[in-house]
Amino acid sequence: MRYKVAPPARSHSFLESARDAIPLVPDSEADCCRAIQTATDVSDRETAQKYLVFLQALGLVAESDRGYYRTRTDPDRAALATAFEESVFGVDVLLAVLGSEPVEAAAAFDALREEIPRWERERHTDWEAVWQERTANLLEWAVILGLAEKTDDGYRQPTEDGTDQ
Repeated sequence: MRYKVAPPARSHSFLESARDAIPLVPDSEADCCRAIQTATDVSDRETAQKYLVFLQALGLVAESDRGYYRTRTDPDRAALATAFEESVFGVDVLLAVLGSEPVEAAAAFDALREEIPRWERERHTDWEAVWQERTANLLEWAVILGLAEKTDDGYRQPTEDGTDQ
């Protein structure tokens, strides 16, 4: 399953705080969103819900018939990067576009455009604006997770010298 959620990028410590706010015993979506809001600076429930689903995509949270719960997976950067690439829609396409030369977010979106399902296009009045924002968020998450490097001219594969964030 590939998740289509791409909330605004935050730090690795944010992911840890949001994950730690979710109980080990399954709880309702509403309570988990409230817990994320309480533990972080996320102010609205809709955004908290996006982070909850994103945590699920990364394997830090799971869902059962009784609700969401925190997994016992440690938020290791390499494991998160792998889960991000395998579980979040479009990440594989965006990473494939990146090379040693920077690529602007708009060019990365152009590579992803054809992969966006028709029903997603029909779901939003201005689907391109929605997906351009998602593309930018995914690229920023790729930087945080060490899968990309941000430069003044765009995004590229991380360099070997450790200058990636």
